[in-house]
Amino acid sequence: MSRTPFLRTALVAGAAAAALVLSGCVAGEGQASEPVAEGDSLEGRVLNIDFATYNPLSLIIKDQGWLEAEGLEVNWVQSAGSNKANEALRAGAVDVGSTAGSAALLARANGSPIRTIDIYSQPEWSAIVVGPGSEFAEVADLKGRTVAATKGTDPYFFLLQALEANGLSADDVTVENLQHADGWAALQNGAVDAWAGLDPIMAGAEEAGATLIYRNVDFNSYGFLNATESFLEDEPELAQLVVDAYEHARAWAAENPEETAAILAEVAGLDESIASKVILERSNLDVDPAPGDAQLALLGKIGPVFVELGDVAAQAQVDEALETLLDPSFVEDADPERFAK
Repeated sequence: MSRTPFLRTALVAGAAAAALVLSGCVAGEGQASEPVAEGDSLEGRVLNIDFATYNPLSLIIKDQGWLEAEGLEVNWVQSAGSNKANEALRAGAVDVGSTAGSAALLARANGSPIRTIDIYSQPEWSAIVVGPGSEFAEVADLKGRTVAATKGTDPYFFLLQALEANGLSADDVTVENLQHADGWAALQNGAVDAWAGLDPIMAGAEEAGATLIYRNVDFNSYGFLNATESFLEDEPELAQLVVDAYEHARAWAAENPEETAAILAEVAGLDESIASKVILERSNLDVDPAPGDAQLALLGKIGPVFVELGDVAAQAQVDEALETLLDPSFVEDADPERFAK
């Protein structure tokens, strides 16, 4: 297992921090307030934020207690999947939530007032999975079969793209809409023939004898850190603090891959060997954290699928979402070194 991506991430994070010091802060779109300065009191300020096993940076920040050390009252809410994170954002249960890029676009296109303020990873976190001893060896074998997938999440869109790439469509299979862990359970008990999996559950499934019959990293969208527009308007300083913490966590993960895997193992209830596979082999943190053209190019391909399937009423809604979803200003203003104490 190579640690090269983590070493590159450390160099990138250091260079980015140095560049920020030299260039100064860039005024963010719609930002009227200065970032919280070190020494300013945050006592009594409340932050509602998610953590998720598919977002290792969130686990690090929670484990290390950096936000609490700033004096914040932090309410951590676990997201079981992108769809659950989107539900929490829409309901106001969290101010900041982590999803796949495809799920963020779907939510924004359907009217959810969210913006993406950081890219936490570009993982290979989805694949098509069959159970131990399955007769199915490739996606084409699934015609007329039942596949578990969590609608509104990256594995669901991975499934749609995998079907198309193998000469099938969504009409050729029956999709059972199950939460990720329930999808794996359904595969184990024979209730479905395949599962559109998500790490780290998927890595545990492999350890239990499951087989990944289709992988394609290009069909996985990026990890998006999203915030409600009301939070960005009312609490821009706290939003900046969160992004600062995320960028510090990115560098911390590069320097501490074994500890990062251990944190994931504890939260997800995995063996450390499985968690290490997820972190070292499938979690690419060596990515430009500023949401921008790379994400738009990928989402531009996924957006029309929403319309074709009826998940979004019109392409105009997708186009408007693509124009308004991404906000790179917080990454441009990021000061990860504020947490280097």
